[in-house]
Amino acid sequence: MRRLRDMGQIWHRGQPDPPLEWHPILPGLLVLSILVGARLLGLLQGLEWKMLDTLLRWRPAEATDERVLIVGINEEDIQRLGTYPVPDGVLADTLKALNTHQPRAIGIDIFRDHPVEPGHAALMETLATMPNVVAVENVGSNPPVAPPDYLPSEQVGFVDLPLDDDGFVRRILLGTHGADRGFRFAFSLRLAEIYLAQEGLTLTNGSRDPMAMQFGDTELRRVHPNTGGFVNADASGNQMLLNPRSGRIPFRIVSLQQVLTGDVNPAWIENAIVIIGVTAISAKDLINSASIASNNPGMVYGAEFHAHATSQIVSAVIDDRPLLQVWPDRVEYLWIILWGTVAIGLIRWIASPSRYLLILGLISFGLFSLSFLLLWQWGWWIPLVPTLLVFTLNGLVLPGFYLYDQTLRSRIAERQRVIEERQRVIEQTYNAIHNGPLQTLALLLRDAGQEITWAEALPKLHSMNQELRTIYENLLTSPLSPDDLASNVDQPVTATLIPLHEKLCEIYTATLQRDFPGFESISLKLVNFEPFKAVDLDPDVYLALCRFFEEALCNVGKHAINPTKLTISCGVDNSENLIQVIDNGEFSPGSDQSSTLKTKPGSKVGGRGTRQAEQIARRLGGIFQRNSTVSGTSCELRWPVSPS
Repeated sequence: MRRLRDMGQIWHRGQPDPPLEWHPILPGLLVLSILVGARLLGLLQGLEWKMLDTLLRWRPAEATDERVLIVGINEEDIQRLGTYPVPDGVLADTLKALNTHQPRAIGIDIFRDHPVEPGHAALMETLATMPNVVAVENVGSNPPVAPPDYLPSEQVGFVDLPLDDDGFVRRILLGTHGADRGFRFAFSLRLAEIYLAQEGLTLTNGSRDPMAMQFGDTELRRVHPNTGGFVNADASGNQMLLNPRSGRIPFRIVSLQQVLTGDVNPAWIENAIVIIGVTAISAKDLINSASIASNNPGMVYGAEFHAHATSQIVSAVIDDRPLLQVWPDRVEYLWIILWGTVAIGLIRWIASPSRYLLILGLISFGLFSLSFLLLWQWGWWIPLVPTLLVFTLNGLVLPGFYLYDQTLRSRIAERQRVIEERQRVIEQTYNAIHNGPLQTLALLLRDAGQEITWAEALPKLHSMNQELRTIYENLLTSPLSPDDLASNVDQPVTATLIPLHEKLCEIYTATLQRDFPGFESISLKLVNFEPFKAVDLDPDVYLALCRFFEEALCNVGKHAINPTKLTISCGVDNSENLIQVIDNGEFSPGSDQSSTLKTKPGSKVGGRGTRQAEQIARRLGGIFQRNSTVSGTSCELRWPVSPS
């Protein structure tokens, strides 16, 4: 739980990063490029085909198409006949029985390239009187399967179907050239043509696409090599996408025996399209089609498949049932790129991980639902698989890269903070030593040149010993500790630190209580602490100003000889912030001072205290000055009200 909470904090801290930091989204752009390239190469078309099949099967069941009736020759019919193929005489009797109820069209989905006795003569005689009957041929096999030679070409249709690479059928071949270079029409199209002729609708060329076929105002949209999820598909001839009728009972099916015995409702036959075919597993007249719901998953009888194809054409023309259609290629790829980009930006827009995952799931579900709705209601086949892949991959994989980047940044920042804290501790420790024991040592070294006695040096050595032993306590009571900075580093200084003039006043009180010789002779103290016009000071600057003021006071106590007057000015002077310490003691040549010093860029004058003062002056865009004369020493730091 703690790790999840920490990751959530990293996630949250990652949100306000500057917009120019593009490297966390490079993996997302890479995923998007790979998936677009994979689709262009056809690597995703298998998944897109499967998704199309699934969505077509999942549609709510449509009403049974009563315009189509299937006469299925099942296993019981074959056993009753005692022979297979079905003899021509039985087919002749079946056609006569059906014709008494006046169907509009009858299709015989059984090859009759050779006579099947007995009854061949009877079949020829019957077909001669029935111009609404269509027989089948196969133009793509080697060798081709010929139709009955006693029927005119108008009563013949081929049953060839284009197979996809996975062996399933998702397209209908409406027309193609035969071996004799003559143009042939599909079995389903011939049946639809006969049926629609009685509605006053004839087959013409398309109005938008002259190469397409059209009945009335309904154009049968052609399949192109890159239609929808297809990539470089064989679109030869005239093809259209299959949009089968949904549901378990799309058509009425009766047996051959029921027709011969008159056990079929005449209303089912009248004005209907009747397709006669084999529905026995042993005959193996099966077509692989995963988009049609059937008792044998992925397989459907040939007669049923041609019923779906015929019904699709007739229903589109008469009932405006949607034909499958697709977006132009450029629109499809823009759609994929759009959602890939949304996924890339989503992690930068949403700070909460739980909310992010919820929105990711809702959008994915929305994309799936939209694709299903468009297919169901209007026949639009849009690129669902590549869109979901690029969205979910970017949505789930990219946060890993992003959180890794933010975790790495957080660790680097933490390491830098530790280094800075260590540096502050070192600086603070040095300042405690510098403003204490080192100052005493400097006095001893100065007096050593005057040949002081051991009795005079011994008190100063005791003082230095005490100062060394109290460094720890001095660090705890310093103006600003590293722990204070660490606990408030992410918050405005004005909200966590007391005003600067109040802190300087505390330093003044504490420093003047220290046992420095220069403080003993001071009898007059002119002190003024007023608010500065300095807002949002960096903690380092705040600390540096405190150190500067403390060292300036320590210099008076250690290096000023017999001062009687001390003047302190902290506040605003002539539109500038000012920290000033003035004493009237005699200048000690051994101190860290020169007679007159004014900061310049890159200055190397003075000791470490002087260099630190110069650095803070440059950082604030101000001026540091120290002037020492026989009448006293003035140490001041000025900087603009609005520091640069």
